[in-house]
Amino acid sequence: MELNEALERYKKLQAKMAAYGHAMSLIYYDGVTGAPKGTAANRAQTLSVLSEEDYVISTGKETTDLLEYLDSHREELGEKDRRSVYLALKGIREMQKIPMDEYIEYQKLMVEADDIWHRAKETSDFELFRPVLEKVFEYTIRFARYCAPEKDVYDYCLDRYAEGLTTETCDMFFDALKEKLVPLLKRISEKPQISDECICGDFDEKAQEEFAYQLMKIIGLDTDHCGLATTEHPFTTSLGSHHDVRITTNYHRENVSYSMYSVIHEGGHALYDSGSEDELAYTNLDGGAAMNIHESQSRFYENILGRSRGFISYIYPVMCRYFPEQMANHTEDELYRAVNVVTPSLIRTEADEVTYCLHIMIRYELEKKLMHGQLQVRDLPSEWNRLYREYLGIEVPCDREGVLQDSHWSGGLIGYFPSYALGSAYGAQFLRRMKEDIDVEGCLREGNFAPINAWNRERIWIFGRSKTPEELLENTLAEKFDPFVYTDYLEKKYSEIYNL
Repeated sequence: MELNEALERYKKLQAKMAAYGHAMSLIYYDGVTGAPKGTAANRAQTLSVLSEEDYVISTGKETTDLLEYLDSHREELGEKDRRSVYLALKGIREMQKIPMDEYIEYQKLMVEADDIWHRAKETSDFELFRPVLEKVFEYTIRFARYCAPEKDVYDYCLDRYAEGLTTETCDMFFDALKEKLVPLLKRISEKPQISDECICGDFDEKAQEEFAYQLMKIIGLDTDHCGLATTEHPFTTSLGSHHDVRITTNYHRENVSYSMYSVIHEGGHALYDSGSEDELAYTNLDGGAAMNIHESQSRFYENILGRSRGFISYIYPVMCRYFPEQMANHTEDELYRAVNVVTPSLIRTEADEVTYCLHIMIRYELEKKLMHGQLQVRDLPSEWNRLYREYLGIEVPCDREGVLQDSHWSGGLIGYFPSYALGSAYGAQFLRRMKEDIDVEGCLREGNFAPINAWNRERIWIFGRSKTPEELLENTLAEKFDPFVYTDYLEKKYSEIYNL
């Protein structure tokens, strides 16, 4: 077999794999957005069949032989093909270590877990969810031992979402944040609290939806290729390729900022996903490099841009048009302060910039203990509640507002949470670097995201998965990552807001 022939066969194989991924993603997306409640078993049946085919194609001898051949000629491959083959072989070698029957059963479990989590959250009943969550962690530990017996089981999970990430790195990172954020939060809590009256009230859901589409256009999303739907827990997904990206939100009539910032957050994900080079479409290099980089984009757009004075200056009159009664008699400065209120809260997705990483630290500590057998799933609610009391000084009134609030564990995303905190910290350093090339504040005051998006596209988005997270950080920052840039950013911003 000639190398060119092998590359052509590999291209067709990736297109086939992308088609299976497209179908399974559509089924999942339907399940969490518009599907009737009683249809989970139907989706589980279809996904089990597709998963089996996906498994056979992904790990079969023909595929393995093709990739081994390409890998043996890796010095003759271009940089992107070499990276693609590496990632494919890594995935195959791990998948081959998982028995096919267990892999299929796990896919069924994911559908069941998602369905039961929704019902458990609705009724605030952790005991309903507990048996299936125990299975999720059991499978996760078992698969980690199958795939990387030489690794710590939680390190394996962290690496799946942020290549190269370890518990040692996370411990150092969170210790650095804790050193600065806990005293900052204490100083803020001693000051008079800021009113968020202008974003609270009764905001019509239809008006919120129209405003959401306007936000998508403002930040630069192409609504011909990016859809918007509602779901219990907002998320973003690419269906087949970066040419079809979907975001979701959840409208709260009593607080317009929830949907506003979930749309901007998910919009950051969608911008990244849709920004890959066209040549990467239908390959395993399409989309984001890793979840820590992905979250750096979503958190950057949501907070560093979306809660800035410049953006609020632009969006204030827009909000007055969509919500004239609610915004009447409220000023631009009131809106800026309202969306930057710092107060310990129960819900991670509604947390302010200062307390957000404390929510992530709680989840990180719980996951680490669960994966190492130091905590049992049955004891999760009480330990969750204890940590919220210790870290944030608040009592958790029910499981719905506590341990059941996130969808991640029902989707098997163990090890994902630290990416949110890391991404938040990367964003502050991206801003410092971006300001050397762009008048960021000026762009935001004009609602002109084009220069900002172009800067991110050139340094991050176009590469898809063709570069490692570390390479992208080096490419973007031109210096080593420093978590104290983030804490300095928070210190400066909130010292001005709260007159510290």
